[in-house]
Amino acid sequence: MKGASLWTWLALPLAFLWILPLVYAVWTAIHPAEYATRFDLFAPLTIENFARVWDRLPFPRYFLNTLVLVTLVVSAQYVICTLAAYAFVAFPFRGSQALFMLFLVQLMVMPEILLVRNYRTVSWLGVMDTPLAVALPYLASAFGIFLLRQSFKSVPKELDEAARMEGAGPMQILWRVYVPLAKPAYLAYGLVMVAFHWNNYLWPMVVTNSVRTRPITVGLSVFSAPEQGIDWPTITAATLTSVAPLLIAFLIFQRQFVQSFMRAGIR
Repeated sequence: MKGASLWTWLALPLAFLWILPLVYAVWTAIHPAEYATRFDLFAPLTIENFARVWDRLPFPRYFLNTLVLVTLVVSAQYVICTLAAYAFVAFPFRGSQALFMLFLVQLMVMPEILLVRNYRTVSWLGVMDTPLAVALPYLASAFGIFLLRQSFKSVPKELDEAARMEGAGPMQILWRVYVPLAKPAYLAYGLVMVAFHWNNYLWPMVVTNSVRTRPITVGLSVFSAPEQGIDWPTITAATLTSVAPLLIAFLIFQRQFVQSFMRAGIR
């Protein structure tokens, strides 16, 4: 008990350091510019920073583009990763383990390494400056296949055999047996992927050229242009506006978020 209390007190400074940037962003966004580097409990509050952000950027369009992108990527990953993971578990074949190891090699390849190759491929397909161009390199995920495969392997074989005896086909077994029992893994993976693709910046910046397809992270870069100077209140207000949906979702579903990761542990 004493040891647990000690670790708790040691974790408090780390928690404070972790949340400090968010606290600074909130403080700067709701106060005038002269209080960006000066703490004063009696400083006047303002929403002008948020109003300026909404006036300068088409945020509704950016939010729509980001929502379409995240929905497209996560939906495709769910389908592709589910089918691949189920194939590795339910239909083993000679060399399947070696093939699965090749899938895992992708985990060691940083996306930035493939930036030029992906750009050439998207340009060759003629889909530049479209949501498909942003989503194409992420439609499948080695990590998703790995996570779902491990979850499917924990499903009792008796359930699979009982479903086969009842006359269920492979897709029926997948949909009625494996997928329901892997819901914690799906939730955990979906939350991580939504956060990642909502905040992804480099690849969308490379392949988008217009407001019609630009996600919110790329749209925010206009506030950090050196030639315009750095206006910290405006930048923090824009940042809070962009991450607000994720923060609200986490506050609402934080219990399910933590439980899903605890239950989706690798077995």
